[in-house]
Amino acid sequence: MTFSLLQFGCGNMGGAMLVGWLAAGFDPAAFTVVDPFVAETPPGVRLEREAPAGAAPADVVLLGFKPQQLAASAAAVAPHVGEGTLLLSILAGVDLATLRAAFPQAAAIVRVMPNLAAAIGKSPVALFGDAAGAQRERAEALMAPLGPAEWLADEGEMDLVTALAGSGPAFVYRFIDALAEAATTLGLPRTQADRLALAMVEGAAALAAASPHAPGELARRVASPGGVTQVGIDVLDADARLVTLLTDTLRGARDRSAEMTRAARGG
Repeated sequence: MTFSLLQFGCGNMGGAMLVGWLAAGFDPAAFTVVDPFVAETPPGVRLEREAPAGAAPADVVLLGFKPQQLAASAAAVAPHVGEGTLLLSILAGVDLATLRAAFPQAAAIVRVMPNLAAAIGKSPVALFGDAAGAQRERAEALMAPLGPAEWLADEGEMDLVTALAGSGPAFVYRFIDALAEAATTLGLPRTQADRLALAMVEGAAALAAASPHAPGELARRVASPGGVTQVGIDVLDADARLVTLLTDTLRGARDRSAEMTRAARGG
């Protein structure tokens, strides 16, 4: 696939996507990053401190700055978005209507919600936009190296998907940390508990991904009635405490994403 991609902002998420694309074999010369703060870009990727003047519109433009910077950045981005440009946005909470109002000339606009595992091609990627035909195919081809992509039928789902797939790794990391802390409280040295908890979660996730069984069924298969694992599961399941905790966690993150959407619309 031959294209030019102009990336505005290269923070943690934008940087992870760039690493994922380069690891998949994309030509570094196809990428230009515009970022006044990033120290450096991968070899072969052009770095500009401000939008290059007089450049023709890019085939693909990625908005990778902070959502609240859209109003201030739109004027610099707009000249690089033409009638043939696919505009990708990872701006959490900025809806399609707001993006279309800012960049009416774009051929297609797609909201993208990955997570940092895009750098190793293991991120779920949620997509929503108005791309069709060749532009939709281009969006899918760009997402494929980053992980499994899914189009959402309703933009209203994006806030919840942001909480689940976008913020989710942070919740998993806290779970791993909590497992290790609990084991330390019960007697293991912390460094050993950290190693064991991380290795256990890595192996369990890999097994679940490869298994034909749903995670709930895998948990049932691991546990024997009256055994060690079942006692632990009974504690997690008591009063639906685990499901309640995670429902509250996702609800809080989802609602914050919805607040950001309203703010991006101007209230």
